[in-house]
Amino acid sequence: MDTQALLEHRAAKSDFFRNSPQSPVPPDRRASFPGLSFYEPDPDLVFTVPVDVIEPEPVTVGTTTGEERIYHKIGTVTIPIEGTDVTLALYSTGHPGLFLPFRDATSGKETYGAGRYLDVEPNGDGTVTIDFNDAYAPFCAYSDAYSCALPPYENWLEVPIRAGERNPVD
Repeated sequence: MDTQALLEHRAAKSDFFRNSPQSPVPPDRRASFPGLSFYEPDPDLVFTVPVDVIEPEPVTVGTTTGEERIYHKIGTVTIPIEGTDVTLALYSTGHPGLFLPFRDATSGKETYGAGRYLDVEPNGDGTVTIDFNDAYAPFCAYSDAYSCALPPYENWLEVPIRAGERNPVD
């Protein structure tokens, strides 16, 4: 884990949210936006694991605005967290890379209630690196103008993932 690169990325993202016209933070709140809130980087929440590939399977995913989207489940990964093996589904959304939406025991308390996301790149050898330090809240955490995918139930974890983006700061 490159902690310096992670911290620089986080600072740039906070700056984008505070200053960019494309920011999900409503324009009238940008000047007072204090920046994003993150957990401290944790190298113990980075996992390189094999993907259990399956025949792509369409999955209907609900959104924060009540719409539905079709993603394709392409496989699962199993990760040891707090002494428990948890299995998470990976999805293809039609964009490059893989999508891992999840909820955990921090959702609705320390992190955005609807869940967080990870963008995952295959390593080219049948594995992926799941780095929870990169977990982020979707844009709908900052504005109701966005429709965001809700993590399917199979990606609801009972363990806390104290890494990545925390609840937005008011």
